[in-house]
Amino acid sequence: MAKLKYPLLLKVAVIGFLNSWHCASADTYHLQIDEKSVNLIGLPQQAVVAGDSLPAPTLHWREGEQVTLQVTNNLKEQTSIHWHGIVLPYQMDGVPGISFGGIAPGQTFTYRFQVKQSGTYWYHGHSGFQEQQGLFGAIVIDPKHDHQPADRDYVVMLSDWPEADPHRTLSRLKMQSDYYNFQKRTVGDFFTDIQRLGFSDTAADRLAWGQMRMEPTDLADVTGATYHFLINGRTPDRHKTYLFRPGEKLRLRFINASAMTHFDLRIPGLKMRVIAADGQAVSPIEVEEFRIAVAETYDVIVEPQSEQAYSIFAEALDRSGYAHASLTPREDLTAAVPPLRPLKLLTLAEMGGAHGGHGSHQGHDQPAADNPQPTHDPHAGHLSHQAMPETETPAASYPILNYRHLKSAIPEHGLMGAPDREITLRLTGNMNRYIWSFDDVKYSDAEPIRVKLGERIRFHYVNETMMNHPIHIHGLWQYLDNGNGMYNPKKHVVNVKPGETVSVDVPADAEGEWAFHCHLLYHMDTGMFRKLIVEKAESGHE
Repeated sequence: MAKLKYPLLLKVAVIGFLNSWHCASADTYHLQIDEKSVNLIGLPQQAVVAGDSLPAPTLHWREGEQVTLQVTNNLKEQTSIHWHGIVLPYQMDGVPGISFGGIAPGQTFTYRFQVKQSGTYWYHGHSGFQEQQGLFGAIVIDPKHDHQPADRDYVVMLSDWPEADPHRTLSRLKMQSDYYNFQKRTVGDFFTDIQRLGFSDTAADRLAWGQMRMEPTDLADVTGATYHFLINGRTPDRHKTYLFRPGEKLRLRFINASAMTHFDLRIPGLKMRVIAADGQAVSPIEVEEFRIAVAETYDVIVEPQSEQAYSIFAEALDRSGYAHASLTPREDLTAAVPPLRPLKLLTLAEMGGAHGGHGSHQGHDQPAADNPQPTHDPHAGHLSHQAMPETETPAASYPILNYRHLKSAIPEHGLMGAPDREITLRLTGNMNRYIWSFDDVKYSDAEPIRVKLGERIRFHYVNETMMNHPIHIHGLWQYLDNGNGMYNPKKHVVNVKPGETVSVDVPADAEGEWAFHCHLLYHMDTGMFRKLIVEKAESGHE
């Protein structure tokens, strides 16, 4: 397809209109950031949007091209855009206070960088709560050589939309951390548990949870009590549809652009073949369901054979709501909402007992057999496995995707051997004050983490809290240690479950100052954030 050159002054609203899944790439983009009244949930609310749309227009790039993005701020406050998962110079990363000074009202900032990768990514605001207010969009980067051709290619962008102003939501959490948990256990549940467990065990269980000042239903800080869950900016009532013809191969690019919500995603009646995680090719895996943490992306292939509508069904982790769309052969044919599943409670064992614990953790929504723990086999990286196109690679099959199943399609020989340094970071929080941190030190009181260019750092994330924490490092890749050696998956976000310890290898191959944080917006805002500085080695000590 020929490459279009858009006129220099063309507004992104026009680009957004033209930017279908089959449009050609442009190497100059213009994003206007505005405040806009929207009606997503039946009442008018103010949103922060790019290109006059929510989500913002999908940006289509090509691997190897040089892109120029002119971002103009029409707001009355500072704004910024972060290109999530994109390898670029740190001055182009778009984080005020870390890599640049932000974009002042009425000003335009020009981002320029070469696209050195392909796959599914996204972009979002990194100023205040603008991301939660609608400032996010998808990025699709076509590879130089496409080994995964599909008949149709769709972005499926998940998000959470609040009824309340995000600042008010945070104020409520600070006053009462379980403000949005309307699924607390009742007196009736107490007597039911006595019949099931006996009085002694039930009383001990309630006492232990009381000492931690939390409930086993505390799976999410912000829930469907205030959130509406969207697919491509639409609630289930407004219903998004994706068309297909039976027998076609569809590529679905799932992006979790939520501020605070993890989703369990399934398409009843269709197997999903996972072919990429966080934009990186993985050995194909057939699954019936997967969990997508905040800020993660997964690419899947589906091949519907029947002339029927299929549900794309994404349940919030705490089961307080869902997003729903249809894969359908006709616009007038939509799929029914699948049966809702009951809430699964946290257990004290998953919390490491009454003190949070540092041990390994079985996924609380998955049977242990489907959730094997990482192994640390020193010979795992030497398995006989050659990277090849998906069509030549048989897909392993599992009912539920787990991190342990992810194997990079391309080996990384630099992962073998001992790292240059190891750093342990405890993921900590104070629920009474709603403050989140690394090592009990919030960002405003913390010193930067400093590493040398060329080092390989092994980070150990020890989650001492009851919450999931999707950890994101800007500008650098995290190779998740899941027992697959040189085939360990390459990710930009690694979710760490309650009570779990996760290790990642991070090659410090990009000089500069980078943000390092939990991608739950309110956790990041209240202190679970660090600056990571990659410095050149001093002369004579390289």
